Amino acid sequence: MATILLLNGPNLNLLGSREKSIYGELTLDSISKTVEDKLADASIKLVTYQSNHEGYLVDRVQRALTESIALIIFNPAAYTHTSVALRDALLAVEIPFIEVHLSEPKEREAFRHISYFSDIALEVISGKGAMSYTDAAEAAINYLNKKD
Repeated sequence: MATILLLNGPNLNLLGSREKSIYGELTLDSISKTVEDKLADASIKLVTYQSNHEGYLVDRVQRALTESIALIIFNPAAYTHTSVALRDALLAVEIPFIEVHLSEPKEREAFRHISYFSDIALEVISGKGAMSYTDAAEAAINYLNKKD
């Protein structure tokens, strides 16, 4: 059974209560449960992790290498626009990943238009609210099925 890591960056633990007009009303736990159920239907296990700390996220990416993680679904949140360390970690472990965003960064402030991850991601899914995550799960299933 393949395993996918759902990795979430800073402030996503506040989903459901933070800036609902941008991020919606669903909590990270409810979004993760929906993704988990979708992947389970395809016989894929989900492991989740969220941190507000860049170094912890880097550590989690590195640890994925020793856990036979087949793919990462990653919402780097604010680190999208700043983290060379996370980019380097993803390049180092060579685990394919899908970049996910609830909002559409290119429709927001100019500083959000730059992603340190998009050019190395398998795919970028954004601007669909919680559906961005379920679409990423579907893309992950398709990728893993083609890989087998």
